Amino acid sequence: MAQLRRVPLADQAADALFARIRAGEWALGAKLPGETTLAPQLGVGRSTVREAIRQLAGRGVVDSRQGSGVYVTALEAPEDWEQVLRRADIVTVIEARTAIEVEAATLAATRRTPSDLRMIRRALELRTAPGQSVEEYVDADMALHRTIVVAAHNEVLTELFDGFVPRVRRAMVDMLRIRPVLDASADQDAHAVVVDAIADRMPDAAARASRAHLDALKAGFA
Repeated sequence: MAQLRRVPLADQAADALFARIRAGEWALGAKLPGETTLAPQLGVGRSTVREAIRQLAGRGVVDSRQGSGVYVTALEAPEDWEQVLRRADIVTVIEARTAIEVEAATLAATRRTPSDLRMIRRALELRTAPGQSVEEYVDADMALHRTIVVAAHNEVLTELFDGFVPRVRRAMVDMLRIRPVLDASADQDAHAVVVDAIADRMPDAAARASRAHLDALKAGFA
């Protein structure tokens, strides 16, 4: 027999408030009533309302502003990032990755330090280490791309790239098991072109080379 699950009052209150927001009771940017008003409406105590507000704030639906009140910041709860990536097909993921990496290569060509360049060149060499398994090869490839993103010195780009890594890694491993790289030398050369443009501080060339490589990768999955 299936067991009934007791849902905490705060969860129920959060769901009730979210339903009222979605129904249009409060517009985007509108201020919610205070705890003393919401508590009797929901049939709960003020502490439960506070917890419900915290939950909705964590989901990006409301924003609690110190000394001002609670405001509606979204009419729908944003989807969990992991769920979005799991559902997205790999071509879609590569397109988004291209937007990140092309900009990162451009910035890296301008901002990279000597230390960054040493890390990038070392990662490029490790892509062709002998005796690698498919998983090790993919990890080495992703490590090179990450060193370039890090060299852009933009924390948001790095966070976004890291979010894509698990989804891309799984797809790359699966593809290479079925269809190994036929011309490893040409593939390494394509990566070296990006690295050389970054080393020479040529942002336009770095962007073009990065886009060309990722477009070729995308074509392999299309």
